[in-house]
Amino acid sequence: MKNPFATMKLSVILKDFISLFYPQLCVVCSEALVGDELFFCSECLQQLPKTNHHLHPNNAAFEQLAGKFPIQKACAYLYYNKGGLGQTTITSIKYHGNIALGEWIGRYLAEDLKSSGFFESIECIIPVPLHKSKLRKRGFNQSEAIAKGISAITGIPMETQTLYRKQANTTQTKKGLYDRWKNTQGLFLTKDNDQLANQHILLLDDVLTTGSTLEACARALLQTPNLKISVLTVAIA
Repeated sequence: MKNPFATMKLSVILKDFISLFYPQLCVVCSEALVGDELFFCSECLQQLPKTNHHLHPNNAAFEQLAGKFPIQKACAYLYYNKGGLGQTTITSIKYHGNIALGEWIGRYLAEDLKSSGFFESIECIIPVPLHKSKLRKRGFNQSEAIAKGISAITGIPMETQTLYRKQANTTQTKKGLYDRWKNTQGLFLTKDNDQLANQHILLLDDVLTTGSTLEACARALLQTPNLKISVLTVAIA
């Protein structure tokens, strides 16, 4: 019979040996991670630009979205400043294919938010979908990865079948407020949405910029009878 402790010890030794030659690096400062550090070194982790929106119901994210569609509550976890830690985190997930970091940041923020009651009464998480052509090109949906991490901590199921993007719109980067809004009009549709009737859902995206994408998603979802929507993003620009 194999000794599980011997197997565990061997795996730890092997991991430490590999780390000597291929050390894991902090996604922000590129310093080698040590001990139990994951993705961020301790110093960079402490410097994450948290907004603390979950402690203030009438926060900037809520005020920005409340005028666009009916919303229960909203929170953006980090500030997304150019060249800052929030932007670096999102870039690493979205453009460098770091799916594991996406799931980890979902777990991390969920642990931080859950004691505030932010997730109370929410019955499912709906990540903003990618069009199938972009999904094929990128290979993953960063919002789904983040939602998966949140779901693991909160126990709230993720729902990815109801809301879908009917066409691939042009990138929102460098577009102004009006062009971003115009670029997302009628972009999302729902199917079999009766299953969401009378539910409180959490709409999840990576970054809140103008809110145009979230508004377009909400407009499609609000065709569902008596649906309540809250919003969570990893960052706010």
